[in-house]
Amino acid sequence: MPTKHKHMAQDSFFEAVYEICRLIPRGRVTSYGAIARCLGTTGTARMVGWAMNNAHTVSPAVPAHRVVNRNGLLSGKHHFGTPTRMQELLEAEGIKVENDTVCDFKQVFWDPAKELSL
Repeated sequence: MPTKHKHMAQDSFFEAVYEICRLIPRGRVTSYGAIARCLGTTGTARMVGWAMNNAHTVSPAVPAHRVVNRNGLLSGKHHFGTPTRMQELLEAEGIKVENDTVCDFKQVFWDPAKELSL
């Protein structure tokens, strides 16, 4: 029984992550940690990453390519089918990427806690 409860808690956490992720505007990015802070769960950035890893099969679609690490690094790129897919998706939205890192990261960064006034 405890295992089932843990999965329910994880599922609702993942769904909360996906809801925030779906609000990230085209041409903007956020970080795993910013999503965790927005949810009031500072220190769960790694769990946000796990949610992003599972996001590819979720409906409605989750723009997981808009979530990067705190330095703008495309740390989740190996979960996108091809090594360049995450970068291609970002560049299609006008985000410049060099050496697997978002250029002008501070300018394109979207902080859900501020933007959503939670």
